[in-house]
This record gives sequence, structure tokens and C-alpha cells, in this order.
Amino acid sequence: MFMSFRSLGLSDALLKAIDKKGYTEPSPIQEKAIPFILERKDVLASAQTGTGKTAGFTLPILQILSEGEQRRKRPIRSLILTPTRELAAQILDNVRAYSEFVDIRSLVIFGGVNANPQIRALRNGVDVLVATPGRLLDLHNQKALSLSQVDILVLDEADRMLDMGFQRDINKILALLPQKRQNLLFSATFSKEIKKLASGILHHPVSVEAAPENTTAEKVDQKMYLVDKTKKTALTVQLIADGNWKQVLIFTRTKHGANRLSEKLVKNGITSAAIHGNKSQGARTKALDGFKKNKIRVLVATDIAARGLDIPLLPHVINYELPNISEDYVHRIGRTGRAGASGEAISLVSDEEVDYVIGIEKLLGMTLPKDSIEGYEPSFTFDNSRGASKKKAKSRGNSNSNRNNRNYSRKRRSSN
Repeated sequence: MFMSFRSLGLSDALLKAIDKKGYTEPSPIQEKAIPFILERKDVLASAQTGTGKTAGFTLPILQILSEGEQRRKRPIRSLILTPTRELAAQILDNVRAYSEFVDIRSLVIFGGVNANPQIRALRNGVDVLVATPGRLLDLHNQKALSLSQVDILVLDEADRMLDMGFQRDINKILALLPQKRQNLLFSATFSKEIKKLASGILHHPVSVEAAPENTTAEKVDQKMYLVDKTKKTALTVQLIADGNWKQVLIFTRTKHGANRLSEKLVKNGITSAAIHGNKSQGARTKALDGFKKNKIRVLVATDIAARGLDIPLLPHVINYELPNISEDYVHRIGRTGRAGASGEAISLVSDEEVDYVIGIEKLLGMTLPKDSIEGYEPSFTFDNSRGASKKKAKSRGNSNSNRNNRNYSRKRRSSN
């Protein structure tokens, strides 16, 4: 049954902005979340990037604020917390596009750039503030902003905020907010940690889901190529060159690995840029802009830097290195096959990554196809029935894999 944005109860001013952006029908998460938010209920939503979740909370927030009493000094009435700079900037773009025909002021603040322009903008009054936790607390400590009149709080990609170690910052921010407020929590998964966080923030929440937990996009063609670690770069170059791929997002586990791979691709005549936490905000913005405009063929990214990147119709994702945490595989390949488009996700698997394959397949509840490319055949084999490489020693079993996962979790924030 066709549902329109008008049937969700949105105002004419917002409908005009939606129409200008070319959208005609709400996505499932928008259809489910918007009415509850307009009813001023707390919402716990499971939705991955690419499902339209940003508009799912932005549109009703703008309607609520525009219908409320306008105050001359414009205190911050809605706070949207996000884990990364890129996601924060993209949310602001959404807020400004949808608020074109309503009297709402919005601003984004994040680290890595000069704080003075942000402070000056805050003095002029802001209705909707999009922020990363660190810069928000920094400016609050400088008395550059007040959160005492926040009416609507949004925690976007809450699972990633916990992964990045923002739990303490979130708790500090919550202590600065009025107790009476509307709370919206969006997360890719409903993990135990997320449910615990939600229980301390949300009051009688409504739960909505855009898709089953930890599922992968139906239109993503997933392939795994077995290859020795030393041959991964050469195989990556050949895949991109032979396929004449114009837009490829490649994932590495570390920022140093991202730099090295990007440099090697450039030496092989493939325009590339790396994006990770050590890059300045200017460099990250320039790289992303070049990638979106097809001036750069390949963007090499770490998990944290790539989370929240809004790249429409991305056709190819390569897992140059598999993630140690299985859920991250879902986030990675979810970058393609979005908005009804098809996409391809290729994983290059070395013998030391077999345990990660097992974890990913267990999470997905399916066995992924494995193959090799002529000229890049591996020196090991993968036994699907045993779920292990014949070359691997038994001593590298579950206990070691679990220990690696724990160590990786502790290092995530610093390495990305």
C-alpha cells in the first residue's frame, strides 16, 4: 500500500522541502518512526545507515520545533549526538535542507577544526545542534553553550558511540540536560549494551525496526576470495583495473594500513585517498568530496572513519582486511546496495582471517561463497565443513580468536 509523507502528519512547509529533494514515498523507518516522534513518545529504533533514518528523526523534530513558541534568544532545543565528524556534517545538511521553509536555525560542532567560528555561531542562537560528544563537552566547559533547555535528544548510531568509548561522555552530557525531555535512540543493532543504555535514558519507549537485526542488504552480491596476505594489494589493483571500477570503498583495519594501501594504489595509476582519524577534518572532507564527484576512484577507510558516510549508489565495497568484530562486516557491506540499487561486496581472505569468516557466517546464518582468482591462488585451503584453514594450527582456535576480539575492542578508539 502506497503511503505518502502527507499521511504521516507532516506540515506543508516540510512537504515542500521533501518534494524539492525529490522524495515521494517514505522509507520503512520513516513510516514507522515519524508518527511516534510527532506524538512525543520516546523511540528506540534499529536502523542502519542508508535506510533514511536521518530524515526519520529530522523531519518530526523540525515540525515539533516550528510549531512551538519561538524564543528571541533561540536556546538549543534539540541536541543530536553522533559519533563521527562526517556523520555530524551530513546530518546538518539534512536538517538545513528540510528546514528551508521553516524558521529554524541549526549548527554542527565537532573537533579537528577551529572552535571560534562555532562559538560565534552559538552566540547568535541555535534551535538544532548537531554535535560529537568531545567538542560538545569542550564548548560547554568553556561556557560557550547551555543545554538547560533541550527538549529533544537524539543519540544517532548509539552502538558506534559505545564502540568508540563515548559512554562516559554520554553520561556527562545526560547530566547537563533537563530531566523532562523527549529521547530518540537510533542504533544499527539492539545489543545488550544498547538495551542497557536505552533503559537508563528512554521512558516507556516505542521500539521500531527498519530491518531484522544484523541482516545484510538483499541486493548486495557478496563474494570471498581466498588469497595470501602478500598478494592482496596486487589482486586489489587487478580487480579495480579489469572491472574498470570507478567508485570503490575499501576497508582496512588500521589507519596505517589505509595510508599504505592508498599510496600503493596511486603508484599503480589508481586515484585514491585514505580517510581515518589521523587525517585533518579538511583532508577528510576533501577526500570524500572528491570521491563523490568521481575525481577519486578509491576511498580507503577504517571502520570508524567510514561509519555514517552517505555515498549514494555506491557500487563496490572491498574488505581488504576482514573486521575482527563480525557486526562490522554488516556495517561495511551496507554501504552498497542501498536505496534499491544493487551492489557488490568483495572480501579478500588470508589464512589468518579464517576465524573471522566463521564468526561472520555464524552472525549472518549463511555460508558465503569462496573462490580464488587465477594467478593469485592461495597457499592454503578452506574447508567449509570444518570451518577452518587446513594450514592453520589448532592452537589458534576460539580462545585466541576471542582474545583478539577483546584486544581489538580496547584498541578501536586509538587505532582509527
